[in-house]
Amino acid sequence: MTVKQIHLAAHFPGVNNTTVWSDPRSGSQIDFGSFVHLAQTAERGKFDFFFLAEGLRLREMKGRIHDLDVAGRPESLTVLSALAAVTTHLGLAATVNSTFNEPYDVAKRLASLDHLSGGRAAWNVVTSYDAFTGENFRRGGFLAESDRYTRAAEFLQTARELWDSWADGDLAADRAAGEFVRPGAGAFAHRGRHFDIAGRFATPRGPQGHPVVIQAGDSSEGREFAAASADVIFSRHGTLEDGRAFYKDVKSRLAKYGREPDELKILPAVTYVLGDTGQDAAERAAGIRRAQVTPQNAIAYLEGYWGRDLSAYDPDGPLPDIEPDLGEGVSRGRAQFRGDRGETVRRWRALAAERGLSIRELVIEATGRQTFVGTPRSVADRIDEFVQTDAADGFVFVPHLTPGGLDDLVDKVVPLLQEKGVFRAEYTGPTLRDHLGLGPPRASLDLGAPPARRTAEEAAS
Repeated sequence: MTVKQIHLAAHFPGVNNTTVWSDPRSGSQIDFGSFVHLAQTAERGKFDFFFLAEGLRLREMKGRIHDLDVAGRPESLTVLSALAAVTTHLGLAATVNSTFNEPYDVAKRLASLDHLSGGRAAWNVVTSYDAFTGENFRRGGFLAESDRYTRAAEFLQTARELWDSWADGDLAADRAAGEFVRPGAGAFAHRGRHFDIAGRFATPRGPQGHPVVIQAGDSSEGREFAAASADVIFSRHGTLEDGRAFYKDVKSRLAKYGREPDELKILPAVTYVLGDTGQDAAERAAGIRRAQVTPQNAIAYLEGYWGRDLSAYDPDGPLPDIEPDLGEGVSRGRAQFRGDRGETVRRWRALAAERGLSIRELVIEATGRQTFVGTPRSVADRIDEFVQTDAADGFVFVPHLTPGGLDDLVDKVVPLLQEKGVFRAEYTGPTLRDHLGLGPPRASLDLGAPPARRTAEEAAS
């Protein structure tokens, strides 16, 4: 049996309930030094990439800014462009929304990052469903939720057409020959349902051709979009059983798009807690969960599902005996509070009654995501088990501390994975595609007819 190589990435979330703010080691979430420390630690551990999440609107609870979130986070591609100067191999991945942006601008910014970093750029393509976020763009409700993936697919296709409007080496060849840029370079025209644009793309293809494309949707539509278009899918399945089911489902969708299983990497988001013994690690993990789910946080989380002000309830007492308000609710901008909230409340009441859980204990149980808890050796073995048994191709680690939350993983677990021969000791190539074992960008494997190009006079008109 072939031993699979593990892929590792680091995630610095932009909105979260992960960070333990009360820990004295918890530093700034917006100071550039925090980004540098996390990124350089990930590169020291030979991670594939460093991943920044981003929200387009500050979330609200009961009409006020949700103060358990990060506020003031700098824009992701700006941060990653700065990190390109203080790292040499680490991939640099940014979340960029396809609902409230335009292909030309995003394609140019990503191609620029790919050039500045020497081929290390990645794009996590996300969609937005809500008019609440749209208010920041004067587009509230303009796009039906059912259309969000059709727009995303066309957005990505349009970006790829822009990148492919320059052939590899166009600019270098012309400069070497002492010539001006040839008339056709960068000319494009896209006519589609969501985008009708034409002109000249200003930035030549980056070292990777196309940045690596990441997708994070878990719905059937999201899985299909990833199978058709993505290089990496960022999932939330942290148990072995769920991971295997998700892995099998997504990989089985690739063939219809002419793709091989190893052309899409599945990387669940996970956390870790280490201890000198298993019991020590479990006790530390329990303490971290209680620090993450503070009394205030527990009540706020429950309010999102009940759709009511529950501030009068004791977080260490029983669940509210009132029925949820299934109207608009008190939380805005948080996707987890969508869907059938009534069914969630019924399920939680049954669980709380069965196990005698308080509000805070119930929220800890419902939001638990500590995947790897144990000694460094047991965690390394468990990571390897997930990958070798096709529950994942690797993991995106979400530390509970900034900026030092990856230090123990890199210093104590990564050397054991290297010792097992399942993780690289050194980078073997300069680009993120090299790290992930990906070939040329998909649209470049067989371009067929070249993208529609116009003359310089037509492009300027």
